Amino acid sequence: MELGMIGLGRMGANMTERLVKGGHRVVGFDPKPEARASVEDKGAESANSLPSLVASLKAPRTVWMMVPAGSITDSTVTALLSLLAAGDVLVDGGNSNYKDTLRRSNGAAEKKIGYIDCGTSGGVWGLTEGYSMMVGGDEAVVEWLKPVFETLAPAPTRGWGRVGPVGSGHFAKMIHNGIEYGLMQAYAEGFSILQHKREFGLDLHQIAEIWRYGSVVRSWLLDLTADALARNPTMDGIAPYVADSGEGRWTVAEAIDLDVPAPVITLSLLERLRSRDANSYSDKLLAAMRNEFGGHAIKKE
Repeated sequence: MELGMIGLGRMGANMTERLVKGGHRVVGFDPKPEARASVEDKGAESANSLPSLVASLKAPRTVWMMVPAGSITDSTVTALLSLLAAGDVLVDGGNSNYKDTLRRSNGAAEKKIGYIDCGTSGGVWGLTEGYSMMVGGDEAVVEWLKPVFETLAPAPTRGWGRVGPVGSGHFAKMIHNGIEYGLMQAYAEGFSILQHKREFGLDLHQIAEIWRYGSVVRSWLLDLTADALARNPTMDGIAPYVADSGEGRWTVAEAIDLDVPAPVITLSLLERLRSRDANSYSDKLLAAMRNEFGGHAIKKE
């Protein structure tokens, strides 16, 4: 099968390489010439513009986008809908908000262009381990793209599937990332408690390795945590600043809209936001309050 790949960042490039190794013809496009050259070195072809990418593919065409959520995806979809024809398929493999996906799919449907949303997980390990893919869209279109999903997945029958109509793939991935926030926060807090019990002189890497086998808290995330602790047990040189991609926020908002309590995911998101406040006004005010009502000492900066 052949397809175009738009967005040749690390994940897009790795997906392209996996597809080429699986016997697919891939034409890649990225505004950066060095990104296009990189996938050419891995056996893919490249195009220097969206029109030339579309022109290089045989109808019915499949174009897969791996671009950041938001305005970039909007502009890319708008451009592609003017270039593609009825019967072609557009796949959004990025982390778009499912509400944006529903809106964009309506525009594609007007032109009889298939629209598939593929929530994709796997990160930098996807090239070797395969990608977990939550796919939303028309059953017949997903079936037609089955060879692509089977190549990208950890195994042809594992790690991917059509979860529902268009929008459902990105919705499932959004919740996946919300769960991820909670898991990461729990591991981080647990290891922090272990690290603060100084009198025991605990080896955090050793404990992580013990937990990796037979424990009910074992996971791939714990495997990666163990690797990080082996390389840098004291986390030297790492700033206590945790970014978020937006999907945790969307998950919390959806939980509120649906009246579903999600305290763990919500608090894990708030902890990420707290990590960015190096000069916390609220903490200063809390200290001032304690001084006002109880005369408690204030620590000076």
